[in-house]
Parts: sequence; structure tokens; C-alpha cells
Amino acid sequence: MGFTIGGIREMRSGSRRRGRAAEGTAVAEYTGIWGWAVAPGARARDGACSCGDRVCAAPGAHPLDFAQEVPAGATFTIAATAWAEVPGASMLLPVGRSFDVLDVAETAGRRALVRMERMGLPLGPVTVTPTGRTQFFVAPGAATGLPGLLYRMGWDDADLDLRALGPGSYITAPPSDLGGLGPVRWLRPPQPDTAVAPPQARLLLGTLAYICHRW
Repeated sequence: MGFTIGGIREMRSGSRRRGRAAEGTAVAEYTGIWGWAVAPGARARDGACSCGDRVCAAPGAHPLDFAQEVPAGATFTIAATAWAEVPGASMLLPVGRSFDVLDVAETAGRRALVRMERMGLPLGPVTVTPTGRTQFFVAPGAATGLPGLLYRMGWDDADLDLRALGPGSYITAPPSDLGGLGPVRWLRPPQPDTAVAPPQARLLLGTLAYICHRW
């Protein structure tokens, strides 16, 4: 059985509609359930950013200047309606409000996550990016407090592939594409007990620093 050109177009159009509907649902979950704002972001293809800037510093990984955030607490109807106004946008989460992020290499992050789960440490959401990074959601303030925490733990002079993201930063939210390289995924999806109130960075930092130093 063959397909007509019109049929293919209809199928593709239907896929796009389903994709937009799924993204609208995800935005509503982030705003309404987890209490996170969502910023419409640019996308990238073949290294070029949809913002049109040929020398864009973060292709496909920054908010769109002309689009407004969907605020934390937005209902399903409000979130879905707002997202329909920015077709094709990626979902970005502003850091430094409800959470900061500890960012490490994927291998180290995966190993640390297994160890933390075995130790029974409190854990918030964790993502993995197509660029090979794991991102641990922690309580706000981690970015400004990281140097002091590392000093007190004796890791301040170690060469660690570990950084903290705070106010002014954005991360790409699953399942959006990051810079044309593929989707961001959850290693540990949001849970009611820790998504709204993620753990303090100091509870995770010792394990992360140790694993980063080893690997």
C-alpha cells in the first residue's frame, strides 16, 4: 500500500500537533505541579540558532527575547494556551529561583547517583544532557555557596569537573532538544517530596566531589 503526498503531509501535521500538545502538557506539569517557571527557548539546527544571530553564544540554549515566561503556578489551561503562542520553542527552566544545579560529567554523575541512592541521601530531580552532563537539582544558594562548601570539605584545591549554576542561568528541560544535539532526559524524574524543596547542596557535594576526583 502506498501513501499520497497529501497523506504524508497530513501525517506530519498530525505528528507536529501531537508534539505541541505533549510539550504544552509538560509545561503545565512543570508550572502547575512542580512550581517552576518555563521560558520559551531557541532551537538549533546544524549549528545555527533559531534566534538568527550568526555568532550566537548559546545556539538553541537561551530564552527567546520576544517571548514571555510561563509563570510558576500557571494552570493547565493557562500554560497550554501560552505555549501554543510559541510553536517550536524549547522548554527552559530558570535556575536560581526554586532550585540551583550541580553540573558534572555524565559518567561521574551516574556513578554518584547510584552511590547516593544506596546511602539513602535525599535527592531532587536529576537530568542527563546530550552533551554528556548530569545536572542535580539542589536548593537555591548552591552557586554562591559552592566555593565555601568545597573549602570546608577539603576539595577547594582539587581539579574537579564540577560547577554550580545559579541565578541568571537556564537549563533545557526534558524532553526538549539541546542545541540540536538531542533531547535532555530525566535520570531521576521530579518527585513530590523533593521537587518543590530540593536538598541542600552540602548533602550531595561530598559524594559528587569524591566521584569527580576519581573519575
